[in-house]
Amino acid sequence: MSGANLAGLIDGPARWHAGGPAIVVGDEVVRDWAAFAGAVARRAGGLRDRLGVGPGDAVALFAANASEYLEALFAIWHAGAVAVPISSRLHAREAADLLDASRARACLVTADVADALAATAPPATAVAALDDRALLGEAIAPVRRAPADDAWIFFTSGTTGRAKGARISHANLLAMAAAYHADVAAVGPDDAILHVAALSHASGLFSLPFVARGGPQVLPASGRFDAAEVLELVARHQRSTFFVPPTLLRRLCGAPALRSADVERIATVLVGAAPVHPDDLRAGVAALGPRLWNGYGQGETPLTITAHGCAAIAAAVADGDEDALGSVGVARWATRVRVVDADDREAPVGEVGEVVVDGPTVMAGYLAAPEATARTLRGGWLHTGDLGRFDDAGRLTLVDRAKDVVITGGYNVYPREVEDVLVADPAVAEVAVVGRADPQWGERLVAFVVAAPGQAVDAAALDARCLARIARHKRPREYVVVDELPRNAAGKVLKAQLREGAGDGAR
Repeated sequence: MSGANLAGLIDGPARWHAGGPAIVVGDEVVRDWAAFAGAVARRAGGLRDRLGVGPGDAVALFAANASEYLEALFAIWHAGAVAVPISSRLHAREAADLLDASRARACLVTADVADALAATAPPATAVAALDDRALLGEAIAPVRRAPADDAWIFFTSGTTGRAKGARISHANLLAMAAAYHADVAAVGPDDAILHVAALSHASGLFSLPFVARGGPQVLPASGRFDAAEVLELVARHQRSTFFVPPTLLRRLCGAPALRSADVERIATVLVGAAPVHPDDLRAGVAALGPRLWNGYGQGETPLTITAHGCAAIAAAVADGDEDALGSVGVARWATRVRVVDADDREAPVGEVGEVVVDGPTVMAGYLAAPEATARTLRGGWLHTGDLGRFDDAGRLTLVDRAKDVVITGGYNVYPREVEDVLVADPAVAEVAVVGRADPQWGERLVAFVVAAPGQAVDAAALDARCLARIARHKRPREYVVVDELPRNAAGKVLKAQLREGAGDGAR
């Protein structure tokens, strides 16, 4: 292994499991571990020699799941560069903003987004196709990196909705992988991970502990989530693990194909990215057995704050323990979690406060944002902005989000960025966007709109405006026209009232 470079995770499997399956699409083995290692080294050479990528440069991945994705990700690290994974669900203009914020030297794309990004990418960013064979150059040796060097920039947002890049180091991600082996499951070459969710987020991060131990990386041939296809893939491997947000868990549990599936081949169903309701856990255990794991993390400490393990969830279901089912479990390996008051003093058990975290997975800070870094990491603790409380068993229950983020279908949406798009319409005087509970998506976005004097609000026009400027999943699913927005004495919009139904007298 070259220093702390994450590319070194491939070295072991490429030697002691060289002919074993590394990348599998459907039932086709695309790369064995020896070929995977060789392709990564050649892609790294191509990044260096053909795109001018050097150590410390940012290289973005604006791509849907594809057989080349993990190859490219590890090649970025192999070349000593920093990966900037961007969800392919984002609008090209949003992706271009992140390329600019990260000063990306290059961006690797899949065909579905290539044309749109080419028209909006910053001039300093070279845009190249992920499957371009011309980018396979001469193999190079992995570039040495220090443990604290940046490996992954995870773009998140604060209360303003403006993107902030969390700087995640090689050491952070190595600790994250170690935590998986320590308190989720120890995996080996017979343990496949099925990537049914986006590789740009949690599913890609969960790949690391499996890569380290030679576990096959399996992608559905359809390129999308289909419960019947997922269960067919499960049948082809000895043990399978996959990550799903609650929305996809519900689809899986309700799939007719589940009735004849061999669920014993499922090792772990990793659930997260959105609040998980106790009903979902009960339904999951009933359908899949004691295989559900519920994790709580943030981009600033990836996948690793607390977790409710498979055995604990199954026991809580059996005992009818609603408090346990409503929790997000206990602190992860080597991670300290506290609940503090406004003065950062630890709150007593049972009292609500802000969740703060310290441990080896916590970010170094935000990219080019020293004030935000100092504020978020004050006192040496990551301040999550989430509100929660501990019980006597050391379980954490989240009670609210201090930030107004809406989580719909497993994706974070920050209302401010949607509001900025809507308020630019001449017919709109004011707007407030909130999330409301939705049985399918977890939450749906609702926009409360005050019309400009003499104007009529056209919901179809507002919807078209959103589709032209932001990702499809960020647009409101409902528009409510109101005479005014509820405010407190300081003039702040009372979004809690809007969530609960105040102002629903649409006109």
